[in-house]
Amino acid sequence: MRFLRTVGLPCCLCFYSSLAVAHGQAASSIATAGPAASRTVRLAAEDWPPFISRSLPADGMSGAMVSAIFERLGYAVKYEYFPWKRAMQFGLGSPRYAGLLAVWRTPEREKLCHFSVPIGNTQGVLAYLKEDGAPGATLAELGKLRIGTVAGYSNGEQFDGMVARGQLRTEEGLNDATNLRKLLIKRYRVIVIERHVLQQLLMGRGFSKADRDRIAVVDTLFKERSVHVCFQRSAEGAAQQKRFNEAARDVDTARLERDYWKRLDQSLAAAPAEP
Repeated sequence: MRFLRTVGLPCCLCFYSSLAVAHGQAASSIATAGPAASRTVRLAAEDWPPFISRSLPADGMSGAMVSAIFERLGYAVKYEYFPWKRAMQFGLGSPRYAGLLAVWRTPEREKLCHFSVPIGNTQGVLAYLKEDGAPGATLAELGKLRIGTVAGYSNGEQFDGMVARGQLRTEEGLNDATNLRKLLIKRYRVIVIERHVLQQLLMGRGFSKADRDRIAVVDTLFKERSVHVCFQRSAEGAAQQKRFNEAARDVDTARLERDYWKRLDQSLAAAPAEP
């Protein structure tokens, strides 16, 4: 598992305990999901650390937040993981699932989902190799470069619009880890990636300190965007969305998010560096 290999089991357990102490009721739904809740809701997801991942305490930051909110409704949450396109297919169409996470909100997806309140905030960055120099200060300056993106991901209205009009040259990869490896071997000149995801990948096994030292980012090209639970576009999905959003008012999600990132950063900083 990526997190355990990164920071070690003792660090992982310490992280989980700290989160439980800080958030009490929010974390208890995960620690005592069996007897504490009489019902279970299933959500499909792509493994996308540190937002949602089977390898992280509480299934990642967004997983912790969603579980805390559903606990207010008397539900335990079971996350089932798939590649992104299958997560979309099952989360939106299978009666086994209430929906999927973590999803960026777009006008096109409004037709497919009943979106929850935010379950985390993301910041896209443009990653590049230091030895190749900064690629440009605006999206318009990237027109001739090969840009790595992930298949099925939205990268914001401006970026997606420029791609649709042929103003940006993109190539879709399977996932962020694959794209990062392609960047390091210069298959891509730049890649679009979320900043927490980039940090998590670079600190994990499979990427060395030498790799980390080669990477730089431009962090001014993309707006901060929230991610959401995408409940199925049905009467039942609308009712689940309404109950979820009402329960979220009783959870200090801003504090949960802030504390999760703080403890994760501390765990990563304490981890032994890969050679």
